[in-house]
Amino acid sequence: MKLADQVVLVTGGSRGLGSETVKAFAREGAKVVINFFNSEEKAMNLQRLIGDNALAIKADVRDSEQVLQMFSKAKHHFGKPITTVVNNALIQFKFDPIKKKDAANIEWYDFQLQLEGSIRGALNTTQAALEDMKNLGFGRVINIGTNLFQHPVVPYHDYTTSKAALLGFTRNMANELGQHGITVNMVSGGLLKTTDASSATSEEVFKIIETSTPLRKVTDPAEVADSIVFFASPWARAVTGQNLVVDGGLVMN
Repeated sequence: MKLADQVVLVTGGSRGLGSETVKAFAREGAKVVINFFNSEEKAMNLQRLIGDNALAIKADVRDSEQVLQMFSKAKHHFGKPITTVVNNALIQFKFDPIKKKDAANIEWYDFQLQLEGSIRGALNTTQAALEDMKNLGFGRVINIGTNLFQHPVVPYHDYTTSKAALLGFTRNMANELGQHGITVNMVSGGLLKTTDASSATSEEVFKIIETSTPLRKVTDPAEVADSIVFFASPWARAVTGQNLVVDGGLVMN
């Protein structure tokens, strides 16, 4: 299915990587659903910027009923179902190397919070999309990971563990859903410069990443967003169960 014929949901789509992903899909002519939970003003501003091809909807991705209502609203508004899901929402987390909890102080609750956002959120959106995707014989699920679980420059225990689990989720879903024409992939950026989540990161950390990366620059959200669009495009039609690291070559698979 061409990008211009798709309806794309981006969870956490009002800011940072989510916002750039929404803009990238809109640039290609897709209709976009901007999911938000707290950042209503940013979501509405983004909807106004894009125009008729955008719809902002508030929903907590951890709540299956809210997710189902969001899918229903989007289908009613655009007259056709969501065909592509980008699981990008980040729950209560900042990349702060100073205030992060170390091994002695991290609590199980911290892990639960991130697992709820990453795994439960992705499960809810994937299940909400399944019936329509199966009927169409087409679907794209793109989960947002991180290069930190392969190269933990800073040990963000809870966040990194949840994203490692998300890769397992991605590959299991890819295996089961491929028979229905649904691909499931992951895009893993590095630390991005700069998003709300990375605003607490010091210039010193960014400089370390810059000097140790082959491209000698810190990846920005728009660059990752373009790779996300690739997985929804016809050029990726035979690709599923993959994790594409987009970090300027810092991590090489």
